[in-house]
Amino acid sequence: MDCGPVNRARSGYNRRTMDALVDSSVGRVRLVSFQEACALDFWPQAWAHQAKDHRYHRLVHQTLDAQFDFRWLLVEDASGVPKAVQPCFFVDQDLVLTAPGPVRRATAWVRCLFPRFLRLRMLMAGCPAGEGHLPAASTDAPWLIQTAAAGLRALARQGGAWMVIWKDWPPSYRPAFEPLTRTGAFLRIPSMPATALELPFSGFEDYMARHLSHATRKNLRRKFRASKDAGLVMSVVSDVSGIAGEVHALYEQVRARSPLQFERLTPEFLAELGRAMPDRARFFLWRREGRLVACSICLEHDGVLYDEYLGLDYAVALELHLYFVTLRDVLSWAMAQGLRSYRSTPLNYQPKLHLGLRLAPLDLHVAGVSRAAHAVLRRVLPWIGPVRSEPVLGRFPNARELF
Repeated sequence: MDCGPVNRARSGYNRRTMDALVDSSVGRVRLVSFQEACALDFWPQAWAHQAKDHRYHRLVHQTLDAQFDFRWLLVEDASGVPKAVQPCFFVDQDLVLTAPGPVRRATAWVRCLFPRFLRLRMLMAGCPAGEGHLPAASTDAPWLIQTAAAGLRALARQGGAWMVIWKDWPPSYRPAFEPLTRTGAFLRIPSMPATALELPFSGFEDYMARHLSHATRKNLRRKFRASKDAGLVMSVVSDVSGIAGEVHALYEQVRARSPLQFERLTPEFLAELGRAMPDRARFFLWRREGRLVACSICLEHDGVLYDEYLGLDYAVALELHLYFVTLRDVLSWAMAQGLRSYRSTPLNYQPKLHLGLRLAPLDLHVAGVSRAAHAVLRRVLPWIGPVRSEPVLGRFPNARELF
């Protein structure tokens, strides 16, 4: 897949590629087209240390472009040498989507008079379908983030955004963000965390015996007995281009039940993922009498299996306990392959707690574009932060790591 045409802005922003958003004695930030980003010397190695490398970012840009208004920021040092490229995108977001019920009800009342109250246009830095990461492991991370942050603020002003958010950045970046959070230029709040499980087990039975409570083991075995004679057959492939529509239909059933929705995968994304990343894409498929009833869309990299998206046929999913069957089979496969860790995306925390997974924190670094907007955010963010809507998170043994 080549870089293809760039999705033009729907914001009315007058794009001037060569004009620097920031030009200082320490560095410069300017907008570049997606084609220019692809042509950078370091592009083939960008995000190579992550499961979602430059191929994944290209895929997201090309197949989800109708949902997000993408931009690419090039960060250069004082002498004009390109150092990093930072993807970002404009999006309209409801700030109280994940707020506690009383906050949502109060907001609904205010919106009778002001329909766009706490519905804001914002600029997000990172990947809309994944965590945020710098394009390369670098000792210059604090400088890169501070320089890019200045460019993001300038771009947000020109694009009519009220706020800038570095979306879903792992805690390993907290030292790099510290100069911004220490001065109050950005506010850090926990995002919905991922979950993780180390795999020092010989198999699923060993995992249950050593890691789960007696009550959980008993509950799981009851569920597995109910599905034992269902005739489920699992396969693992790296390309689903021929059945992308079937996989997407199951994914849509799960997505429709999710209380928190952001990106929406397309059949094109699923069809191209295996073609673009055959060395990392892993599609787990479960069929019953030849009909696809479940799928798990994963990436494998550096000894870790990343469970990204789930699809279930709810005509049979609850009766056959397919959520637990798929997890059992995915973990069993990962352990058989000698992988050291399993990582799952946010949400569905109650079963993950009982299954012994730990939280893998993710951070939002937030700033209002104007002083007034930033002052408001200081007061409201503690009340509308995403994790406030998930009280079960406090029961995880490492819940304090969120903050």
